[in-house]
Amino acid sequence: MKTSLRLIAAVAVASSLAETSAFALQSMQQCQNRAKTTSMQMSSGDSDGSSLHIMVNGMPGPMATAAAEACLRKGLSLSPIAMTGPDIEPSTITVHDEVTGSSADVRLIPSTDEGREEILSSLAGLRESVGAENVLAIDYTHPSAVNANGVFYAENKLPFVMGTTGGDRDQLMADMESRTAFAVIAPNMGKQIVAMQAGLEELAEKFPSAFAGYKLEVTESHQKTKADTSGTAKAVISSLKKLSDDDFDLEEDIKMLRDDESSLAFGVPKEAMNGHAFHTYTLTSADGTVQFQLQHNVSGRTVYAEGTADAVKFLATKVKSGMDGTVFSMIDVLQAGALE
Repeated sequence: MKTSLRLIAAVAVASSLAETSAFALQSMQQCQNRAKTTSMQMSSGDSDGSSLHIMVNGMPGPMATAAAEACLRKGLSLSPIAMTGPDIEPSTITVHDEVTGSSADVRLIPSTDEGREEILSSLAGLRESVGAENVLAIDYTHPSAVNANGVFYAENKLPFVMGTTGGDRDQLMADMESRTAFAVIAPNMGKQIVAMQAGLEELAEKFPSAFAGYKLEVTESHQKTKADTSGTAKAVISSLKKLSDDDFDLEEDIKMLRDDESSLAFGVPKEAMNGHAFHTYTLTSADGTVQFQLQHNVSGRTVYAEGTADAVKFLATKVKSGMDGTVFSMIDVLQAGALE
């Protein structure tokens, strides 16, 4: 897997960079201090990761499978049952992590009404065997299933990490908060990209309209099987709009690439056609003399899978803390020092 993160300024900007750099350094130091403190707290209370049983829903899809492999790699156990698409026949697959040699058999059950009954019955038995607080879920299914799956997890008191993008996100958050559910919900699970998003959010709060008058353009490329617009792009655009005051339309103005020819021309390696996330955001001054460009390019799925496994471990510590159900973001996970 190859990951690149690059910020390009097409012109040198003199006086404000020192202040911005100092602000960024201060923010980073504060974040690192919070991370160290929380990390020590988490380490002192963590139990053996293998006691956690993770239901990874969405297999045999590649992202869900990669997340399941990452869970094994980090010493977690997989639930012996998991949800799959409603049109997929029930089957048992073997998840194998090549790094550690660990493997686990998982029975995939279609997310039909009948299938959900079987899942709930199996879930009850698993909880009785290992303890309810040790059973959590990861969701990498389909954008059309996001809201229904979220409600299913919440109503059945199953803490979950929602890695699937799309769906009605406002409704999802409202449903989780009204049910006091434990969840990590985020458009991106990659550590470095989450850190970049957090930095942009702080920058937008600190220097709103710093790029007033600049025009924003966004191009994103993903594998052709990705059904929706990049959730990461939407999150980054939200901060860039605050910085630029551009009237960028999330539904109309993002240039989505989903065919091999366009993706190759955009710079995606041929070997990454089946799994990549390339983004370029360009801010151009009104007279065209100044241009800033932000890129984050990921080939493969490992960075997301690893972050997802870290997120579910983080969520387990919150469940066991005795606190009320809460919806967390990946920035919360990052600030807790829980991203390895």
